[in-house]
Amino acid sequence: MAGTRDGRREGVVVPGIDTASSTAAVRSLGRRSIPAIVASEHDTPPAAASAYCEESVTVPDPAVDFPGYETALLELARRDDVATILPFREPDVYALARNRDQFREHVGTPWPTLGTLRQVQDRVALFEAADRAGVATPRTRTLSEWSDWEAECIVKPRYTFRAPEYADRFADPETQWSSTTYLEPGERPDGEAIVEEMGHVPLVQEYVPTIEEYGFFAQYDHGSPVATFQHRQRRGWKYCGGPSAFRESVDIPALERAGRALLDELDWHGVAMVEFLRDPRTEAFKLMEINPRFWSSLPFTVQAGVDFPLLAWAQATDRPIDGPPDYEVGIGGHLLRGEALHLHSVLTEEYPLVERPSFPVRAGEIAASLLGQPRFDYLSTDDPGPFVRDVRNTVRQVTGDASADGHSESNSASRLVTAVQRLFVRE
Repeated sequence: MAGTRDGRREGVVVPGIDTASSTAAVRSLGRRSIPAIVASEHDTPPAAASAYCEESVTVPDPAVDFPGYETALLELARRDDVATILPFREPDVYALARNRDQFREHVGTPWPTLGTLRQVQDRVALFEAADRAGVATPRTRTLSEWSDWEAECIVKPRYTFRAPEYADRFADPETQWSSTTYLEPGERPDGEAIVEEMGHVPLVQEYVPTIEEYGFFAQYDHGSPVATFQHRQRRGWKYCGGPSAFRESVDIPALERAGRALLDELDWHGVAMVEFLRDPRTEAFKLMEINPRFWSSLPFTVQAGVDFPLLAWAQATDRPIDGPPDYEVGIGGHLLRGEALHLHSVLTEEYPLVERPSFPVRAGEIAASLLGQPRFDYLSTDDPGPFVRDVRNTVRQVTGDASADGHSESNSASRLVTAVQRLFVRE
């Protein structure tokens, strides 16, 4: 039977989202003859165009029909050829954690319990855990508790996923879409409006005066680290930060200590990305958040030498893991679309607490790094399908219902920018 080996389940369900992380997982597994089943609400997810995709199935959109999405994942888990499911979004890991007992009857469950997940998807609980672990954090309070409006600060959602188990005001599970707002000294937000927009009382946090983001990535097995990786983000999709457009691998003992201390405190199980900012005033790594799932820059992590999708599969199927893998330090990798978004941000956006870089200088830096560090999230010579599909999907966003090959009279730069911005919001 396809998807089994020596009578053991082999297949892995990979949610097919519009980031290259899904594609990285499909390639990683497929290159080792592990069947990758892409499950997506999208008609043309890039991961499904990979030569290594075993099968593609349609599932409900969790942002529209979350109960239907949960049911679809459970149905996939009951298949005789499915060994586990990998989480790539907040709704994914929430659905898996909330139904962990049901899933464990059928598949390996390398992800946290709902109780542990709550301490990550609720940032108040997360910062309390960081305090217990001795991990530095920016000064943070709820909007109703914050009083220091003369400080540079930001407003951000308290919850990364709105779940009824987390707060009484959430009737149904729902993705949290609201983003960060930057406030200059003396500026006060409209409390009622921002609560109405976010659906809950958000957090106010002191602004850390840097855009240098660092990621600590790990896989844990019931509180013990199996593998770790670090990168420094050199450019985000926006010049103020955001998802990674260009990053380089690093090995910093203080970052390792902070990441491990927090995940140890949480008795973590599964994969996670711990995001830090390095405060230039103290050099301390200050916690921003934890992504309790695979991250958008996963392709680079695999390219550097730590194959987290394969390790998760091995953990789920009780295969041996031969010690923590090494990785190459000092190399870089790009998301080409992210680099384009970064330049668009430099041209058109304004963030009051972040200095706008020079466009010619930044464009030159991007060109030099593309030539010097030619590693790309989608582009692959042995598997071009996902890159081509991603380009065609972008063209569809530009031209509406025009053909995937882009045979449309309308291809203006402004519509392209709009399309890429839409992709950014979805990802």
